[in-house]
Amino acid sequence: MIKNKFIDREQVAALIKDGDTVGLIGGGGGLVEATLLHHEVEKGFLGTGKPRDLTIIHALGVGDREQRGLNRFAHEGMVKKVIGGHWVWSPRMQELARDNKIEAYVLPGGVMMQLMREVAAKRPGLITHVGLGTFVDPRLDGGRMNDAAKDELVKLIEIDGQQYLRYLPLPVDVALLKGSFADEDGNISLDEEPANVDIYAMAAAVHNGGGKVIFQVRKRVKNGELAARSVRIPSAIVGAIVVDEEQRQGYNLIYDPAISGEKVIPKPDVPMSPFSVRQIIARRAHEELHDGAVINYGFGIPDEVAGIVAARGDLGRYYQTIEHGTYGGTLLSGSMFGYAYNPSCMIDGPSQFDFYSGGGLDIAFLGFGEIDQHGNVNASKLGGLTVGPGGFIDIAQNAQKMVFVGTFDTKGAKLNIGDGTMEIETHGAIGKLVKEVDQITFSGTQAIAQGQTVLYVTERCVFELHADGLHLVEVAPGVSVENDILNQMAFRPIIADDLQLMSSSHFLENIT
Repeated sequence: MIKNKFIDREQVAALIKDGDTVGLIGGGGGLVEATLLHHEVEKGFLGTGKPRDLTIIHALGVGDREQRGLNRFAHEGMVKKVIGGHWVWSPRMQELARDNKIEAYVLPGGVMMQLMREVAAKRPGLITHVGLGTFVDPRLDGGRMNDAAKDELVKLIEIDGQQYLRYLPLPVDVALLKGSFADEDGNISLDEEPANVDIYAMAAAVHNGGGKVIFQVRKRVKNGELAARSVRIPSAIVGAIVVDEEQRQGYNLIYDPAISGEKVIPKPDVPMSPFSVRQIIARRAHEELHDGAVINYGFGIPDEVAGIVAARGDLGRYYQTIEHGTYGGTLLSGSMFGYAYNPSCMIDGPSQFDFYSGGGLDIAFLGFGEIDQHGNVNASKLGGLTVGPGGFIDIAQNAQKMVFVGTFDTKGAKLNIGDGTMEIETHGAIGKLVKEVDQITFSGTQAIAQGQTVLYVTERCVFELHADGLHLVEVAPGVSVENDILNQMAFRPIIADDLQLMSSSHFLENIT
């Protein structure tokens, strides 16, 4: 054995110095989250006031909206800066950002994963088209989410007459990571984990920068017990390891080999979700699928589209993907978004985003907060709170066809549905079809320039993006175009000459 890398949990906080940049990994619901390590660092700060003034970096969502994950670091004085892809799992950190008590930045989740590979190789940052025309473009916000954020994280450059973004290197001092098993030398296996995400990229970036790579694992095993194919992080880049015998696959999941892809276990038939407005939207969006399509679903209402595919037994008709690096299987939803039951393949997250960035997705289904007259979508800053898009920008900007799904308005809408038509009794207090979005997470102008097909599906109508603006192409049966759609928007769309009715079957309660 080269060196004993195993330490007690009480030693973790002391390995992090004031002012360090700390890299976190997660994917929602506790997926590959180093929960024990987070707890120990928070415990150290609350007990001693150290470590403090940290910079936190994370590509995807980390936390449970209450205490775990990113929430462990959401204390005044503990953190001074956060560069995060997705923030909604930590309301406390969102509040610190809103109140300018920390510097808040957001970069695309896939970009952040790929950037760690560049940092590991000591290349001059990540050069990519991803983010052009969105709020991370330096011509707009440059990824800054509040007044306290002043740093330049991204530059606009030109190569061979084409514009690109150069995301500047982000050195990381400490990585808090999770694995399944560690042998005595410190080789790490991810065999029981639900995804690989960007664990290796982060570990390599930290190690090559002279930092500390700290893992937690469920079990220590003898040398020779881990097959070389099972080792995803070699001992050469691992600095310290804590064994947590109570480690779980997720917050609400102890261990299921069908989730980690170790076994294929027949799963009972998936029931169709209860009839609802969300189901209506998903039914219409589902029409866009075609056999053999490579697809991605976002968090929220897009989950319902995945649910329809599973409930109808159609998993074999499409290539389903998750940005965490997973292919196939039955996708889980809600707080378990990012997990798949019986996946067919697991690759590293940065490689998955390579595939996405190059146009590998045929269709993607994502949600929206606001849509404006230019076809721009805001899903990253709503109501003054930093939401963060996760992999939204990487996915939306590169899919051949984008289908945005969401309710037409929100807060208090009352709809009569179930008989094949829709009657709007009360409109929502907050309109989502606005003249200009608060923040551009998806650029309609960029989409037109790239030749993407873009649809916006709501429960009462469907829009399509063209070079001259947003076209109203379908309306729900029973809905008044003038009163229920046009009068409820902050701009007037172009009404298609062949305006169609959405299928009445979408509005029937008893149908599969």
